[in-house]
Amino acid sequence: MEFISGIIAGIFTGIGMGGGAILVMILTTFLKINQKLAQASNLIFFIPTSIVAIIFNLKNKNIEIKKDASIIVFGVIGSIIGSLISAKLNTLILGKIFGAFLLAMAVYYVIKITKRK
Repeated sequence: MEFISGIIAGIFTGIGMGGGAILVMILTTFLKINQKLAQASNLIFFIPTSIVAIIFNLKNKNIEIKKDASIIVFGVIGSIIGSLISAKLNTLILGKIFGAFLLAMAVYYVIKITKRK
């Protein structure tokens, strides 16, 4: 199951659709790994897969480094804050926050797609 999980999450990462969210969902739902461990595993997964995606996107000129610099800086600051918060949260609460995030994203995309038609 780990092999399939990695392939599926890698595909979603490669196309920029949140492979980490998919990986966490698979790890918690099917492999019964607790939320904190699944999210930590996602962070390790994210490093090599995002490097590969960055290389491909740089080659295809899909990244504008000058425009993205401030996003990177503030993203690093946000990740530090998020890590500090996560370390203090109960696993059950963290899982509920993650579920609410996925639900909110699903609703957003359904509304976005519906408006296009």
